[in-house]
Amino acid sequence: MSATQLLSNLLLCLSLIFQCSFAVSPFGKIIPRFPSPLIHPENYQPSLSNDQSGNNGLYKTRYFTQILDHFSYRPESYQTFQQRYLINSTFWGGPRRNAPIFVYTGNEGDIEWFAQNTGFMFETAPHFNALLVFIEHRYYGKSMPFGGKKEVAYSNASMLGYLSSTQALADYATLITDLKKNLTAEHSPVVVFGGSCGGMLAAWFRLKYPHIAIGALSSSAPILDFFNVTSPYIFNDIITRDFRSESKNCYKVIKRSWQKIEVTAKQQGGLEILRKSFRLCKNFKDAEYLTGWLETALVYAAMTDYPTPSNFLTPLPAYPIRQMCKAIDDPSKGDDDFAKLYGAANIYYNYSGGVSCFDLMDDSDPHGLSGWGWQACTEMVMPIDGNRETSIFPAYKYNYTDTVSSCAVDSSVVSRPTWIPIEFGGHDIRRTLRRFGSNIIFFNGLRDPWSGGGVLKSISKSIVAIVAEKGAHHVDLRYSTSEDPKWLQDVRKKEIKIISGWISQYYLDLAK
Repeated sequence: MSATQLLSNLLLCLSLIFQCSFAVSPFGKIIPRFPSPLIHPENYQPSLSNDQSGNNGLYKTRYFTQILDHFSYRPESYQTFQQRYLINSTFWGGPRRNAPIFVYTGNEGDIEWFAQNTGFMFETAPHFNALLVFIEHRYYGKSMPFGGKKEVAYSNASMLGYLSSTQALADYATLITDLKKNLTAEHSPVVVFGGSCGGMLAAWFRLKYPHIAIGALSSSAPILDFFNVTSPYIFNDIITRDFRSESKNCYKVIKRSWQKIEVTAKQQGGLEILRKSFRLCKNFKDAEYLTGWLETALVYAAMTDYPTPSNFLTPLPAYPIRQMCKAIDDPSKGDDDFAKLYGAANIYYNYSGGVSCFDLMDDSDPHGLSGWGWQACTEMVMPIDGNRETSIFPAYKYNYTDTVSSCAVDSSVVSRPTWIPIEFGGHDIRRTLRRFGSNIIFFNGLRDPWSGGGVLKSISKSIVAIVAEKGAHHVDLRYSTSEDPKWLQDVRKKEIKIISGWISQYYLDLAK
């Protein structure tokens, strides 16, 4: 596999927000993994990773008996599984006041990790007297069909066939409806929230179930990132622009490094030179994994180019792209491009300084993300592929056929790259949503490569696009800090004002 093919496969299966180490999935894909099993809320002091009960002060853990298949009536469709959700009622005004319910539509991973990094909902709950609910996506975390056993649920295509966005949305609708009934809160308005893949689900939920949710905050949601809707080159174009805007020399060094790595790897003892240059563990044996590891650091640095320090994916300084380019531009490194590139990678992978060597073969999956390989190769087939001559990555031409062929996950299962735009809309989205959509906020930060597939212009008075030139991946949903720039504070204020309007209008309609 060439370096360009490696990048193509990597980006095809990127789980919209995640960091790497590499492993091969059951379907032959190289999929990003988390190197550490620990997850930390950014503004919460106790160690949640050691709390097995879920009753950690931030939320309580509950389970809902969910049906396996919402869309057919075969006997096997009525099988059930336990779907996890997290709930915080600290600030809820209760059913007598018809106080609102804020629901996070879970992403492709462990719901606790998302809840602990969605501070916006916790911080706005007191203002709205809102109940908070975070629902885990089926086949992720602890929400496993077929007896709760991942090895069974993931064992073959017949078992995994119930993993889809439409089933997940139906799960959310069913759970929310039942929860409101049990709380005697049938008249409490529901607003859904989500970032990245969860943001896509939040927007689609509002469109598909407008009788359940009165509005949606869809942050960094690439709902247009599908075939014949968005250019396959835009994702890497944005990353190139991000690094080039920080330093032209930084851009040039990275761009020329790929060939140097390839040439070095072919030399006698070249792999050992690369291993030592990049402080790789002794199990390193393939330069293509090094290339993918470095490329992934660039991708995720662009996504998480936050204006304040973060530990969402890994401990990072504020504006990590700037710090990576400072490492590359360091004059003390002379003409040693590998030393410069190592310095940049070290910012991303080892900012805390605790790594003695980098294990590129780490196949751990503590956040339960592996189901995304299935989704990315069935319905979520996004054409993030190809590089122009000016790209920071090696140039290669996008090929539709190759992309679809690489997603043949099973001899009996074929990718459906055009299904999502048919199911949820995508082509001519402005005209489509103007006719039947309402009450959706689309936030996008233009530093985020996923913004290329986002809604960047308001569609109507109630379908509002908020765009932040310096924003990164769902930065608006993060915990606020005293160091937040004014533009980020203004974004959140605007979102709160819009949501307040939805809820006020709901109460007016309820009183009629």
